[in-house]
Amino acid sequence: MKPEEIAKFMEENDRVAKTYGMKVKEVKEGYALVELSVNDSMLNAAGVCQGGVIFSLADFAFAVASNSYGNVALATSANINFTKPALKGEKLTAEAKEVNRSRRVGVYEVIVRKEDGTAVALFVGQAYFLDKLICNS
Repeated sequence: MKPEEIAKFMEENDRVAKTYGMKVKEVKEGYALVELSVNDSMLNAAGVCQGGVIFSLADFAFAVASNSYGNVALATSANINFTKPALKGEKLTAEAKEVNRSRRVGVYEVIVRKEDGTAVALFVGQAYFLDKLICNS
């Protein structure tokens, strides 16, 4: 399957991505750009976007990029550093790039940004590749 078909499958079948309204804007092997608009339901008690929402956005971009070759890729670790808050009404993008890939393991860097380019978070994830196709799982 082509990366675009895989991204469409993931967008339609990932329940968290659907709940938050995440949209894949671009995908190619080892790369994904995903978008999300911050709304009221995503705010924490301090009135800023909850860290779990930002993590979920980065994690979905990581998932699309790592699964873009067609085989199931499952996270084995993920770390995130938050650099700036995101506010209601802001559009965020998560850009996932493959740093290294072997037959079984891949490392991906994801930067979450506001529309003006300000970095909101830096996420690094490691994926393990299975001998199973993503769209047949």
